[in-house]
Amino acid sequence: MDVLYRAHATASGGGRAGGRSHTDDGKIDVTLSVPKAMGGDDGPGTNPEQLFATGYAACYLGALRLVSGKAGTPVGPDTKVHSTVGFGPNTRGEGFNLDIELKITDHGLDQATIDDLIHKAHQVCPYSNATRGNVDVRLSAG
Repeated sequence: MDVLYRAHATASGGGRAGGRSHTDDGKIDVTLSVPKAMGGDDGPGTNPEQLFATGYAACYLGALRLVSGKAGTPVGPDTKVHSTVGFGPNTRGEGFNLDIELKITDHGLDQATIDDLIHKAHQVCPYSNATRGNVDVRLSAG
């Protein structure tokens, strides 16, 4: 693969439980906390699932804008991608998996057109390509 860009991040401290995660350029610098639903104290920090959800939503929106523009039916300027990332034990009894849902709203297109485009964007988005075959990603548009 011809790499166009590389992001660099470091996690330290307690990891999910009171740790810190930051990028080498300082643009992201967050403390981490474990949500109560996962047995944590629900502290003031974020968690990896929230970070993944925001990254996936932004990346997928970029892919949707790309494919819709190429198709000559661009999504509207108010288009939103709502990303939900769930966390739970996997079915093998060891380790964990993610559960992902992407919902597209305010796109300004008819249902048939947006349904076609969200599946095309799923083929283009790097996050979708990284999760394909490992995580079931549900797509919908309203």
